[in-house]
Amino acid sequence: MKAASEYVSIAWRDREVRIEHEWIGRERRTAPVLVFLHEGLGSVSMWKDFPHRLCRAAGVRGLVFSRPGYGRSTPRSAAESWDVDFMHRQAHEVLPALLGALQIDAPVWLFGHSDGGSIALLHAARFPASVAGLVVLAPHIFVEGLTVANIERARHSYLTTDLPNKLGRYHDDVDSAFWGWNRIWLHPPFRQWNIEAEIEAIRCPVLAVQGLDDEYGTLEQIRGIARLVPQTQLLELPDCGHSPHRDQPEAVIAAVSALMRRTLAT
Repeated sequence: MKAASEYVSIAWRDREVRIEHEWIGRERRTAPVLVFLHEGLGSVSMWKDFPHRLCRAAGVRGLVFSRPGYGRSTPRSAAESWDVDFMHRQAHEVLPALLGALQIDAPVWLFGHSDGGSIALLHAARFPASVAGLVVLAPHIFVEGLTVANIERARHSYLTTDLPNKLGRYHDDVDSAFWGWNRIWLHPPFRQWNIEAEIEAIRCPVLAVQGLDDEYGTLEQIRGIARLVPQTQLLELPDCGHSPHRDQPEAVIAAVSALMRRTLAT
């Protein structure tokens, strides 16, 4: 049975922010914790049952949460805009504050998708002793024209179709989620965003996954990670778009479970 979301408060950006989160397999008290970091329009509920399936297969505990501005977490105010460093702030400020509020002291595994993958990379680079392993699906380490073009198409769809109603099932404030993400990615200064130099500091095992048909990025994203972080294992999936955990869930679960078991056995 799917657990109900819980809430914890953290101090961030000079205010108290409520974070929606859900524990999976909490009864596995001695098992490692796998933290799920969602995409640019994601939330706890948008993961659906994938985190439960993965945690069950890998025999680990899971922590799924909605970043500020998403899901049932405190929304972004209409006057608040994300800055070019928004993913850095999530990685360096929000995630450490959440782990601290939940009294998670042992090194965790991170599982990030898209923007969440970039946040996971940044956190692992800044806090290497706090991360036991890293799985990133369709992450961004620099901005590509393909990404920007499809984010512009998403903007058009949001303004002209029922996309707000579809997304509204997963967010208390759908405008908070959509415009926070969309405006910063289309902000001209964001074209220079690049984290290649920073991720060289990552020391933990890494699995980088991307679909061959990813509409939001080329394979140069994960291949770039492998060049900069030599211990990276790549998984390039055919018949797969920007969301490998939805398009090829069994392949992702098998690869992640194998990496975690191999790492934990050493």
